[in-house]
Amino acid sequence: MFRTDRVAALRRERAELIRFCRDLDDAQWRTPSRAAGWRVQDVVAHMGSACHSMFTLASLKILRSTNVERTNDAFVDARRAWTPTRTLAEYERWSRVLIIAAGTISRTPLAGLNVPLAELGKFPAGLLLAGAMTFDQHTHLRHDIAPALGLPTPDTDGNRMAVVLEWMFAVLTNQLLVTRPAWLERPVGITLRGPGGGSWVVDASGAAQGRADAGAAHIVGVAAEFPEWGTKRVDWRSRDVTVNGDADYGARFLDAVNIV
Repeated sequence: MFRTDRVAALRRERAELIRFCRDLDDAQWRTPSRAAGWRVQDVVAHMGSACHSMFTLASLKILRSTNVERTNDAFVDARRAWTPTRTLAEYERWSRVLIIAAGTISRTPLAGLNVPLAELGKFPAGLLLAGAMTFDQHTHLRHDIAPALGLPTPDTDGNRMAVVLEWMFAVLTNQLLVTRPAWLERPVGITLRGPGGGSWVVDASGAAQGRADAGAAHIVGVAAEFPEWGTKRVDWRSRDVTVNGDADYGARFLDAVNIV
């Protein structure tokens, strides 16, 4: 399994997003993104508000929310009348502060402190700050903003991709432990190829462990594609995914995966 540097991943993802957004014109900012109901500007507003809220009382709304997507919508709605310049400025300022905080916490015992995040469960603070934000920015840029504008998808690297996958499997574990489907009685193996990829096994409890056991079904895909189909932006059948072993069981598992 890839050894991650979460803070470095977040720093590089921030630089990528700022570089991309600084080249956009007013029409591009107003373009509907691939995130339903959000313009490109709204997606950036979401990311900026997420970073900003970590340092205000608004963080309590997220941590205690029972519907994180509805809470995100409320933050975006409060910023819809902003200019693109103001929207990007909020993101630049507070993402910088977040990186400083994440780097500081990563060097202390606080990094292992479990913190709740709405209905998604609890996560170590170090993973929540840097991992969740890396995933959010990586995924929104590549799967909601760039394709909506017809622009090339920015490159990534093994470290950033590994941090994204680390967060996604942590969320998937929490989702399955809380609402484990009755049919999930046998383990499922998942191998994601390419930079930052690896192998996991989701056991009958729903816990995803980083190891290479095959499971009753073994799903093989591409690491860079997982954020797209793992969040139900596209159907997994339209991407480079194969199922070995019990194909019906593996397909049922894949149909159930919906990582927020």
